[in-house]
Amino acid sequence: MSNVTYEKWLNHPNMDEAMKKQLEAMTEKEIADAFYTNLEFGTAGMRGVLGPGCNRLNVYTIRKANVGFAKYLLENTDYKKGVAIGYDNRHFSYEFAMESARVLASYNIPSYVFTSLRPTPELSYAVRYLECAGGIVVTASHNPKEYNGYKLYDERGCQLVPALMDKVIAAVNEVEDELAITVNLTAEQEALIHMIDKSVDDPYVEEVKKIQLHADMDKSNLKVVFTPQHGTARVLVERVLTETGYDYILVKEQAEPDPDFSNTLTPNPEEKDAYKLALEYCEKYGADIAIATDPDADRVGVIVNQNGEYHLMSGNQTGSVLLNYVFESHKNAGTMPENPVMFNTVVTSDLGEKVANKYGVECEKTLTGFKFIGSKIYEHETNKDKNFVFGYEESYGYLIQPFVRDKDAVQACLIISECANYYKAQGKTLLDVLHELYAEFGAYEESQTSLTLKGEDGAKEIKRITSSLRENHPAAIADVAVVRVEDYKKLEAYENNTVTKLVDFPSSDVLKFFLADGSWIAVRPSGTEPKCKFYFCVKGTTIDDAKTKTKAYQEFMKEIIK
Repeated sequence: MSNVTYEKWLNHPNMDEAMKKQLEAMTEKEIADAFYTNLEFGTAGMRGVLGPGCNRLNVYTIRKANVGFAKYLLENTDYKKGVAIGYDNRHFSYEFAMESARVLASYNIPSYVFTSLRPTPELSYAVRYLECAGGIVVTASHNPKEYNGYKLYDERGCQLVPALMDKVIAAVNEVEDELAITVNLTAEQEALIHMIDKSVDDPYVEEVKKIQLHADMDKSNLKVVFTPQHGTARVLVERVLTETGYDYILVKEQAEPDPDFSNTLTPNPEEKDAYKLALEYCEKYGADIAIATDPDADRVGVIVNQNGEYHLMSGNQTGSVLLNYVFESHKNAGTMPENPVMFNTVVTSDLGEKVANKYGVECEKTLTGFKFIGSKIYEHETNKDKNFVFGYEESYGYLIQPFVRDKDAVQACLIISECANYYKAQGKTLLDVLHELYAEFGAYEESQTSLTLKGEDGAKEIKRITSSLRENHPAAIADVAVVRVEDYKKLEAYENNTVTKLVDFPSSDVLKFFLADGSWIAVRPSGTEPKCKFYFCVKGTTIDDAKTKTKAYQEFMKEIIK
């Protein structure tokens, strides 16, 4: 397919001249990777490397995606309500956002486009605030600078769940030639594109400020370093922290939007390298914590000053401490709602669930992807049977109040600051609280490894790995018995020679192996990158014990996938 499709692109009369030159300069290997398949929707929408090709993100693949979304809207929604559109700091984000609006307008669908870059969670809020039929965000989240992406939202402000996304994908697949899509708008259609800014910013910020649980506490003793990593978080996080009275220091070198992320080693707050400059600021100013958001401001990480040394907390660790703080505060204030429920995912640590149970909060698990949490929130709100009190993923995504139906780093920056301030007044750090949880519930070492396998051959190898593990479950991992296996593709669980059904989950290529010592290991292909991911939740008698076992489990998995 590659060469035929490549020639079609190269010689198509609608091909942009600049892109044609890029096509002419491509090597055989680049051609093979850019054309061996069509760019597909994954866990968090459509994400890919920028450049020419049907397996790349460019104006032609963006148009194709929007034609599919437009047809979905026309057939399944009150499309006249329009679509809210946001975008981040990446190369072509603004152009792709405006092209999305233009394609929708060609189908007589109104749009509401932010005048400048905004956090992804604000887009989720905007969909509901403006009562739109759907939403679009142009972002590649925390991926490297070579990437961009395209995420879709329904009228609930929630990313499209698989049942709805399948309808969009079917409509996208009906587009035979993305290069043939032309967008020539009438004056009436041009008028369907509306620009938005403070009219949404102001009510969103007011809602964020309401999440405070100890708004009247003295905040003068807490010192926070904040970096937006060249992304979208700066203006709104600064505004929220300022208006709620926090003393913060901005990492100026990473403050301005920059598609090349020039002054950071990585824009991903899951990685220690993302905190290099923030750490220098922490040491200079003696900060208690530093918070770092990813480019589209839906994820946030925190490093903590522990006796003069700064430690990066994992998403699992931060989530467990935050929900302990939130639930403890509700309990003390008598504000815990009836039938409280929190959500996390099947690859999130067990520690959070144990903390939730202590406070009488039910924990419901979903597949990876905040769209599933957003959908669950809506389901319980509609049924009026359970009340949301917290949602989080191991991948540094948190939601405190559901006026947003996605992970929200703006909310998280505020609640992390408040949590640190609350415990500092008691002479504790966030890490101290974490170790108290370990003492109560057992020591947990959560980690993630991944195998990067690019291109067509890589995709085949990832399928081989998961298929092999699915057909040949290991009886033991590093000499510890596997006592249960959950297969989310077959939606079956295997335990004591008995097969049971996994209910309330859509089918997904995820395997989870439970061990006799209370640990588990999960395996899944990434929905956004050419990776096979391995998640480890290891329980030990002490932290050192958990770390030692983690090493053994990781080594075993390395060997078994060979």
